[in-house]
Parts: sequence; structure tokens; C-alpha cells
Amino acid sequence: MKIVQLKKKENIGWEYLSKKINLNNPLVLVFGNRFLLEQANIYDEVSELFPNAHIIFASTSGDITAHSVDEDSITITAIEFEKSTFEVKTTNISALTDDSFKTGSDIINQFKKENLKFIFVVSEGSLVNGSQLTKGMNAACNNVLITGGLCGDAARFEKTLASYNESPKEGEIVAVGFYGDSLEVSFSIYGGWTPFGPERIVTKSQGNTLYELDNQPALDLYKKYLGEKSKDLPGAALLYPMNVRIENEDQSIVRTILNINEEDHSMIFAGDIPENSKVQLMMTNVDNIANASERAAKQASLNREKSPELAFLVSCIGRKLVLDQRVEEEVEEVISVVGENTVISGFYSYGEIAPFNGESNCQLHNQTMTVTLLSE
Repeated sequence: MKIVQLKKKENIGWEYLSKKINLNNPLVLVFGNRFLLEQANIYDEVSELFPNAHIIFASTSGDITAHSVDEDSITITAIEFEKSTFEVKTTNISALTDDSFKTGSDIINQFKKENLKFIFVVSEGSLVNGSQLTKGMNAACNNVLITGGLCGDAARFEKTLASYNESPKEGEIVAVGFYGDSLEVSFSIYGGWTPFGPERIVTKSQGNTLYELDNQPALDLYKKYLGEKSKDLPGAALLYPMNVRIENEDQSIVRTILNINEEDHSMIFAGDIPENSKVQLMMTNVDNIANASERAAKQASLNREKSPELAFLVSCIGRKLVLDQRVEEEVEEVISVVGENTVISGFYSYGEIAPFNGESNCQLHNQTMTVTLLSE
């Protein structure tokens, strides 16, 4: 596996973060600031750097390398596989009348399944219902590891962009399927958030929209807890996500609020909030988040035959807001485990895609660090 990384900031040219080498038919991941990805010449710039490449764009709430975490930049990670192969497939949520389950199953059904080892997904993060998307992907492809994340737009929540071999656009979902027995892939997720306050019952919801808790308007109750911070909604909600215990499910999940509706006093989440679920507010601190990232890296590293060459990190925008000036600490914790020879590529997201530890079907998570390790 050969890997090249570059970074670009506004009005500054591309800077190599690694040794410049020629790559043959590489997979090129371009993670970056939404406004920079909207610039008219960005696709031409990247394709000029890598003429025979498979180029994937994804807007983020911060792009991650071993060198830094940046919110106002674009990072390229170009990967040439020596023995493994890959295919790239796309679909668009707006073209399927917002049916996230069908979108998920459709994109996975495009892959040939023989010898399919792993799928990495970057999904638009504004329109999609992430929990229905992952259910659709699982329905189409059982027992194949799927990880990735929902694209971001800093803490603006205006729109997200993604694309494959064209200029970044809205509504796009891109998946990369990796093939080959030589490829070793492992993963883990951890959060580091703690529930607090009373547990309440979801008495009215539809999909990922929450209307009532304990028969009271959900938004009103949430604002009561936030107090003065409620004026900063929906951004302030990233600091206080919800722990959701769904009936007949073994694992509880964390859900982040993406938007609010003042007219009907509802809250829109990144994934489903089923009726009769029990929910509780959550909080955390810098140390807990950094420790959770270290645990994820250690868990992903267990029982590997080969040291990882590449690490995909997808972390939540809510974690980034808590970490603030210390945001690089959670990445440093991962590096301390996987080693400085492992290339780090990733982004801060509106939702993380991975199975629970020890399980095979992927889920939508919020407020986690997802670590995926690859080697040939």
C-alpha cells in the first residue's frame, strides 16, 4: 500500500504532508471545508494532481490527519493498493424521494458480492435518515463490514456535499467496496458520554423527528434543561445528546439533534427515535472523550496479524465542540496506539457508521470515535 497526503488552505497552494511519489490508479479521498469544496475549479485541481484516479469528495466538520485537525482546509489522501482491488458506487438521496432505506439497499446492491471484504461509506448528512440508511445497507449485504460517516458542514447544518469523479454536490452518497484476501480490516467505536437526569419515554415520534417526551412537547422540555444555552440551538444540542434505549434492543444508542422546528416544538435527529423508547440527556468532558478514542484504537488493534498501514477516523462534530482547542488530543491518543507509521485519514461528521463492537451489522452512531484499520 502506497499513500500520499496533501493539504490546501484558502489562497494557499497544495502542500505535501508526505513524500511525493507517483501512484497508479489510486483511490483519492478528498475531505474538507464545504465552502472550499464549492469552488468551481476544485475537481480540476485534484484530477490534475492525480490524472488516473478515483476521486471521492466529502464535506466535513473538520478534516483529520496525523499532523493536525483543520476546519478551514481540504485534505487529500491518495492510496494505491498493491494486491487488493476496489469499486466505487454512488446514489443520490434526493433522486429517491428521501427513502433512506431504499437508498442504502440500492447502493450496496450495486456491488458484486464475491470476495467483498469491506465497504467504506461517505453519505450526505443533511437529508438522509442515517439509521434507515444503515438498515437498508444491512438488508442488502449481511456480514460484510461497513464503516464510514455522514458528511458535515462545520456546526452550520446548512448543507453537505459529496461526489465521485465530479464536482461535489448535494444529496450524494458514495461507497467504496474493497476486495481481496490480502486486505486485513478491523474496527472499533467508543463514545465516552455519560447519561444524567431523569429518563423519559418517547410518547410521540415519526422516524427521526421527536415530538413528545412524557406527553410534553419535546423541544420545550429540552429548552428547559438547556436554560440560557437554548438560544444557541440547534448547535448547543451537540453538547447534550440523548441516550436512547429502544424496546427489544440490547444496545442503547446515542442520538444528536440536527435541527429544531419551533412551529410544532419538535426536534430532528440524525437517526430514528422510536416511540416507547426511553431517553436520557448525556454529557462528557475532554478527558473522557480522549480516553474513549484510545479505547477504540486499542480494541481495533486487538488480534491483528499485521500492523495497520492506514487508519480511517470518523469522529462526531459534538466531540469536536467539547474538545475545542484540545481537539487534536483524541487523534493523538489513536496515534499513540496504532503507531506513527500508520497514515491517519478522517473527518468530523454528523454521524458515524459502524457496527457495535462484536457485531456485524452496521448502525448509525452519534458522538463516537470510529476507528477502522487497514493493511495489506
